Amino acid sequence: MSWQTILAIGSGGFIGAVLRAYLNGLISHKVPHDLPFGTLGVNLIGSFIMGVVIAYFMYTTLFSLHVKSFISTGILGALTTYSTFAIESFFLLEGGYIALALLNISANAFGTIIMAGSGFYLVKYFFKV
Repeated sequence: MSWQTILAIGSGGFIGAVLRAYLNGLISHKVPHDLPFGTLGVNLIGSFIMGVVIAYFMYTTLFSLHVKSFISTGILGALTTYSTFAIESFFLLEGGYIALALLNISANAFGTIIMAGSGFYLVKYFFKV
């Protein structure tokens, strides 16, 4: 991996991590609840955007490998929060909130797949592929 690619991913990661913290806090503040909606919201939004950009990258040649790495691996890789989701789910289980833990796990697992596919097919539809 070239130093340019590493720099692109690292720069994007910085932006994605800051966005994650901001969006997580914003969502958590607007929707206070025992279920960690901030993490879920960030994972759903990030997955949808990942579907959109990956499809767009597949159907266009406008972006270099460095820009693709900056956006997908950097920004979106840092934006989505799987490790946070994992520890929050663990804490729900440990606290005896079994139903909330299962809801959180299901919503994150299935919701992110649905959102990534939705984003992908949205772009595919516009490209008429």
